[in-house]
Amino acid sequence: MRARDLMTAPVITVHPWTSAKEAAELLSMHGFTALPVVDDDDRLIGIVTEADLIRGRIPVDPRHSHEHREATSAGKTVGDLMTSPATAMDTGTDVADLCQALVDARIRAMPIVDGAAVVGIVTRRDVVRMLARQDVEIARDVKHRLEIYGGSARWKIDVRDGCVHITDQFDDETDRHVARLLALAVPGVVAADTAYAGEEQAR
Repeated sequence: MRARDLMTAPVITVHPWTSAKEAAELLSMHGFTALPVVDDDDRLIGIVTEADLIRGRIPVDPRHSHEHREATSAGKTVGDLMTSPATAMDTGTDVADLCQALVDARIRAMPIVDGAAVVGIVTRRDVVRMLARQDVEIARDVKHRLEIYGGSARWKIDVRDGCVHITDQFDDETDRHVARLLALAVPGVVAADTAYAGEEQAR
């Protein structure tokens, strides 16, 4: 599966001159954790996250503290708060590599680019939502892809906890290899294997 198969698109972006308050409103309204920051040509120049927007913006409650500290970042723009440059990945990036990057960098969102233009975003929540897909939904999607490739009566599909087992009525190793690749491209599939029906019946 590639980033283009999982990303949210079109993506909502902000500019460096967007106010921090407006960015916070966008995150709250849409349930996002981060917003890509772009220039006038929609080229990625940074990213602003929930953490960026709350850092230093809430004053200490004077009723419970002797620190009469004001919010240090109130009224600032996205350009003052964003992380720049931002890490991004191409639409053709393998989702496995994308997930590893999210974990390794301890970030929650990855902008997806086509050239220099931002075309989508993938978040940890998107990945978890994909992994939570029901087996019956996964089986339906795998079946649809395999029917297009090899006909409706050829394949038997069994899905358990995202693991797909495909039984082929014909003994064609090349077709079974393609069937496995097609299954692995379906959102929610964590593993896939194939077998020839004749061999399974002989066991």
